[in-house]
Amino acid sequence: MAEKPQPVHVLYCGNCGLPAEYCEFGSGSEFEKCKPWLIQNAPDLYPDLVKDSNLNEADKVSDQLQSTSISEGSSTSKKEEVKRLPGGKIKKKDKQEIIIEKVTRNRRKSITTIKGLEIFGVKLSDASKKLGKKFATGASVVKGPTEKEQIDVQGDISYDIVDFITETWPDIPESAIFFIEDGKKVPAA
Repeated sequence: MAEKPQPVHVLYCGNCGLPAEYCEFGSGSEFEKCKPWLIQNAPDLYPDLVKDSNLNEADKVSDQLQSTSISEGSSTSKKEEVKRLPGGKIKKKDKQEIIIEKVTRNRRKSITTIKGLEIFGVKLSDASKKLGKKFATGASVVKGPTEKEQIDVQGDISYDIVDFITETWPDIPESAIFFIEDGKKVPAA
């Protein structure tokens, strides 16, 4: 007589409830949450995860070793905050500068764009209102080509804008203000 088939033992994920073999086919964010559980409870199903976790641990140890530095006997040295993006890229801090650029449209009309005020803690909506009132023209906050917000002011106000910025917001130094002329950055001072 034929042997009676034995039931198959299925290991279910403790996070998503799917069989462990099918965790990767669930939603993408769920699989990220399942990875630690799979590494611990089913390492034979996903050997690549185990290798990646060992590499990540090695990277963390090397990052810790690189970030700790001995500085002339002072144990209270300030650690520089470095923001890492996915893929190991390092995010650069924004430069503390304001860029003023005059763009001509329709031959006679011009627009003055002001970029970088938000880095100094200036609220752009308030700044555009003040600029509009001071120069008696239209001013609005728009997204620039780099997806950062900037202020567009109708007309050529570049002759008086530096004095207005330094008087209205005294914590902005005049050395941080630059003009873009013919594609070159020129200091305002």
